[in-house]
Amino acid sequence: MNRTWICCGVLAVMACSALAQEPIYRCGNEYTNTRPDAKASGCTLVQGGNLTVVPAPRASKSTVSRGTADSAGNGAARISGDQQKARDSEARLILQDELKKSEARLQELQQEYNNGEPEKRGDETRNHQKYLDRVAALKASLARTEADIAGLRRELARQPGANASSAN
Repeated sequence: MNRTWICCGVLAVMACSALAQEPIYRCGNEYTNTRPDAKASGCTLVQGGNLTVVPAPRASKSTVSRGTADSAGNGAARISGDQQKARDSEARLILQDELKKSEARLQELQQEYNNGEPEKRGDETRNHQKYLDRVAALKASLARTEADIAGLRRELARQPGANASSAN
């Protein structure tokens, strides 16, 4: 019985080695498994496991022509000063609106959090862990909202014309 298993094991090892990959050589950024080419061009043998090479996608003619047109027509990509001012003021209004919403959300969360002791809900009177989980979630939400507000204020300070109007 043991000889049968040993023979099967030997046959399996032989079959696997027969399926083994040929040696692979690296020639700069290219790989080959043909020995005459590799030795002629001074390639090095790749050591280790199997190697998978995925060719890079080729650029289509439309992509190449589009890229050339963009670099050639640099003036077309520029916008006028009035357009840029309009975009800046629109971005500033959006940021101010987001800041107001975040500040209102912070007020709501602070009222609900009640300095770490929010009112218990009906299902939390019997399950104290559920209450503790909600308190922890409220605390995390408060911290996240405060961080959002700080980020919005930083972004507003970086906007052009930040000194012209205050964001508080």
